[in-house]
Amino acid sequence: MSEPSHFVDIGVARVDVGRYDRCGFPEVIFGPGKTPQDVVAIARMILEQHGVLLITRASEEQSAAMRETFADAQFHDRAHCITVEREPLPKLEGTVAVVCAGTSDLPVALEAVVTLEIFGNRVAKFFDVGVAGIHRLLAVRDQIEACNAVVVVAGMEGALPSAIAGLVSKPVVAVPTSVGYGASFGGLAALLGMLNSCGSGVTVVNIDNGFGAAYAAATINKLLSRTRASE
Repeated sequence: MSEPSHFVDIGVARVDVGRYDRCGFPEVIFGPGKTPQDVVAIARMILEQHGVLLITRASEEQSAAMRETFADAQFHDRAHCITVEREPLPKLEGTVAVVCAGTSDLPVALEAVVTLEIFGNRVAKFFDVGVAGIHRLLAVRDQIEACNAVVVVAGMEGALPSAIAGLVSKPVVAVPTSVGYGASFGGLAALLGMLNSCGSGVTVVNIDNGFGAAYAAATINKLLSRTRASE
């Protein structure tokens, strides 16, 4: 186990190999702006320290380089993520729900799913349950309530997190997406709608940030799992 403050300078990056000890999850690689060679070099250092690796917003070129270098690398094409899972993190007892309004929101929702799963969470998926057909949401209300936290992904006007916050007693982490027509302004309309939610306790992350929402929900689930284990 590395020192919590330890990092390794490999030239293209200072890899934070102590992050798992400080935060409970290893460092995650953000793909954009990095060459395939950069990604492979950073991934190699992380895998030398930990048996779990996640790369978000990965390109086809980065995926090809990773799979050529690491036979166990898996590319989740719709989520734009790459994972390596040699020593899986312990599975938590609780479940996190990932709910998305429409099929067009799936890439962001699936980024959240991949993140949650590799971080040791059980995930319940509820897709295409947006407010345009609210009966679809009401049909799964009890299943969502049974989860420890809820990641809600929506574009357009971004109303779904408010609806869910009024139906369940669990923390809601909202993700606005850039899905929508001209006046959605690339997700800004959904972002502002979620920030102005009348649903109590809705937490909002950045536009299209499925990873950030999943990280927050995973932290909540981990805390709840620890609390219940100590009871």
